Amino acid sequence: MIDLARIEEALRCRLDDERLRHTRGVVDAAVAMARRWGADPEKARLAALLHDYAKGLPPERLLELGRRFGVIADPAEEAFPDLLHAPVGAELVREEGLARDPEVLAAIRWHTTGTPGMGLLEKVIWLADMIEPGRDFPGVEILRRLAERDLDEALLAGLDHTIAYVLRTGRLLHLGSVRTRNWLLAERRRAGKPWPVPAVSSAW
Repeated sequence: MIDLARIEEALRCRLDDERLRHTRGVVDAAVAMARRWGADPEKARLAALLHDYAKGLPPERLLELGRRFGVIADPAEEAFPDLLHAPVGAELVREEGLARDPEVLAAIRWHTTGTPGMGLLEKVIWLADMIEPGRDFPGVEILRRLAERDLDEALLAGLDHTIAYVLRTGRLLHLGSVRTRNWLLAERRRAGKPWPVPAVSSAW
């Protein structure tokens, strides 16, 4: 059973108003997608509520906790510690007893970079974070339509967008995103699905 009162109190202590609005949007998107694609809506609600649990921490604290938890896995995380908010957040949520379900913790952990072998709940949270109602960037409506039609195609398009943005802004590219994209493409090929045409490339 989800202790919503305790979680809401913990979130108010950690997140500012803007981040709380985003979190509520992710909850709405995640629950809707869970129902659409057959994931557990309550697990989706819990993972969405807690997905940005460590987002408000300063970079030096994220690095400190990343080292303590042993979750730093890519040079990009050292250069841009905000990337650690997902794995650090999952560890804090577990440590503080806010969630213990392995699926929920994995969905929190991988909601920024993705990971090869992602399960349904992990995909739902990754996409919900990107397409929640408060998001407004070129191509987001296309991603929302894709998420209604083909979850994996939407995830691929979202990864393409993320990778293109990182390259365009000259940041370090987290190899986890590349590995996730390659895994999804390989899975589609194994399943005999057509190679996807970039759905939103012109919108980037």
